[in-house]
Amino acid sequence: MADVSVITREEIERAGQSTLAELLSTQPGIQIESNGGLGATTNIHLRGTGSQAVVVMIDGMRVSSATTGTTTLSQILPEQIERIEILRGPASSLYGADAIGGVIQIFTRQGKGEPRLSASAGYGSNNTQQASAALSGSVGDTRYAASVASLTTDGISSFRTQSGRDQDHDGFRNLSFNGNISHTLAEGHEIGAQVYTSNGHYDFDGNDFPANQDLRQQSFALTSKNKITEYWQSQFRIGESQDDLYSVGSFGVSSLRTKQRQHYWQNDLRLPLGTLTLAYDRLEDKVDGNGSYTVDKRFNNGYLASYLLEKNAHAFKFGLRRDNNSQFGEHTTGNIGYGYRLNDYWRVNGSFGTAFRAPTFNDLYLPFQDYGFGYTYQGNPNLKPETSRNTEAAVVYDQGHHRISLTAYHNEIDNLLVGTNGTLTDFPSNVGSAKIKGATLSYEGWIENYHLRASADVQDPRNEDTGKVIARRARQYGSLWLGQVWGKFEIGTEVIASGKRFNDPENQIVMAGYTLVNLTGKYKINEDWSLNARLNNLLDKDYTLVTTATTFTPTAPPYGTPGTNLFISVRYSPSK
Repeated sequence: MADVSVITREEIERAGQSTLAELLSTQPGIQIESNGGLGATTNIHLRGTGSQAVVVMIDGMRVSSATTGTTTLSQILPEQIERIEILRGPASSLYGADAIGGVIQIFTRQGKGEPRLSASAGYGSNNTQQASAALSGSVGDTRYAASVASLTTDGISSFRTQSGRDQDHDGFRNLSFNGNISHTLAEGHEIGAQVYTSNGHYDFDGNDFPANQDLRQQSFALTSKNKITEYWQSQFRIGESQDDLYSVGSFGVSSLRTKQRQHYWQNDLRLPLGTLTLAYDRLEDKVDGNGSYTVDKRFNNGYLASYLLEKNAHAFKFGLRRDNNSQFGEHTTGNIGYGYRLNDYWRVNGSFGTAFRAPTFNDLYLPFQDYGFGYTYQGNPNLKPETSRNTEAAVVYDQGHHRISLTAYHNEIDNLLVGTNGTLTDFPSNVGSAKIKGATLSYEGWIENYHLRASADVQDPRNEDTGKVIARRARQYGSLWLGQVWGKFEIGTEVIASGKRFNDPENQIVMAGYTLVNLTGKYKINEDWSLNARLNNLLDKDYTLVTTATTFTPTAPPYGTPGTNLFISVRYSPSK
C-alpha cells in the first residue's frame, strides 16, 4: 500500500557514470539541489519537504550528520550500491524522527553463490576517472562481499563566475569501501557484520580564497537474525555511524565529528490473521569538534508496534510508535492504511499518517557566531519539533507489462523550522505552518524492444503564514526515460524537466525552469564484458539549482552546473 519505488543494480549500470543525486532525480517525487559539481553539497526534496525531513539509511544504518541533519549524498558512490528503495510519505511510525517526507534506503552489494569478481573503469570530461572492483560469493554456510570504488575529477567551478580565483575548476576525489559477511549457525539462525566507509576531498570557491573540505562517512554493525519458532522471527542490530568534516576557507579552519550509536531489535509475529511487528530502537548522538556546543549528546528510545493484514482483495495496516527523547521529551506517531483490489489489474489505496522532525544540534546549540557588520547567528534551545499530518490516496493499474499509478497527497506541517528569522541577530525559529498539496502520476511499461519509464509531479508547497512558495521547490517537475534494445546495443534517452523555483522565502529571487536531455549507451561485447557511455546535458543548457543571490545582493552568482559532458567506461560482470 505504500508509495514505493526501487532502483535496481541493472538500472544503475544502465545509467552509466551517474552520481547518486542523478539517479534519484529521475524518480517520482524527488527534486535535487546542488552547490556545484561532483562532490558539492547536495540536498533532496521529497514530496516538497526538505533534506532534513528525509531519512537516509545504508544497510539499515542511519547515515546523517547530527549537527546539520542531512546526509552527504555526494560521498555515496553508485558503484557500491546493489539497489535503492524509496518510500514516499510520512514514516516516523516506523523509522522515528525526521521521516516527514519519506525514507531512502540504500543496500550495498551482498554475497551469494559461487565466488564472483566484477570490475569497471572509465574516463570522461573534466578529467573524470572512475574505477571499481567487487568480490562476492559464498563458502559453505558463509556469505561474503567486498567492494572498493574510486572517483577523481578536475570538476567545474563551484560558482558560475568569470573573475578572480573563483573561476577555477574545483576538483573532487573519493575512495570508498564496503564489506559484509554472514554465517548461518543453524537453520533460521544467522549472524553477520558489515562495514562501510567513504573518504572524500572537495575543493570549492570561497570569496577569492582557496577553500576545501575533507569528508569521511562510515558505519559498521553486527547483526543477528533468528527464527525463534515457526511464527516468530527476530532481528537484532547494533552499530555506529560517523560523519566527519574538516573545512578550510576564508572563515578559517573548522573540524566537526558526529557519531550515532544505533541499537535495533525487531520481532515479527505471524498470527492466524496477519503479522504483528514489535520493535525497539535506541539512537545515541554525540558531537565533537572545535566549536563549543552547550549540549553535545542526546539519546532517543523508540517503541514500535505495527500490524499488517492481507486477505483476499483487502489489505490493512496500522502502526503506532512512541519516542522518548532526552532533548524534547515524548512524541507519538502513527499510521493507518487500507487497500482494495478491484480486479486482477486495478487496486485503490488510502492512508493517513503522522510524523515529526527533531531540531538538529546546530538548530538548538550552534555556538555564537559573529560575522561582523553587526550580524550574528547562534542556535535556539527553545525550538520545538516539526510535526506533520499526511493524507493520501492512490489508484494503481498493473498487468505486468504496463504499470500506471496516480497518487494524491495533502501534508500539513506545524511548528515549521526555518534557519533564519531575517534579523541581524539571527537564529533558527518555529515560524508557524506549511501545507504541501500534490499529485504524482507515474508509468512504466514494455513494448517489444522498448522500455518506457515516466513520471510527472504537480505540487503546491506553501508557508501557510506568508502564503509564499517554500524556497527551492518547483511546483511542476517530471522525468522520462526511454530505452531501446537492438541486438547487442542498448540506447537510452533521459529527459528531466523542472518548473521555476524561488531561491528565497520571500519569493523575490527566481530560478528559471529547465529541461535536460541525457543519453546513455551500452554495447554488449560478450556475456561478461560491456562498453558503456553516458552523455549528460546534450543541449548544453545553462540552468541553476541554487544561487547565492539575495534581495540584498541580487547580482551574486549562482552555483555552477555542468554543461555537456561525456563519460565512457568498460565493465566486466560475469553472467555466471
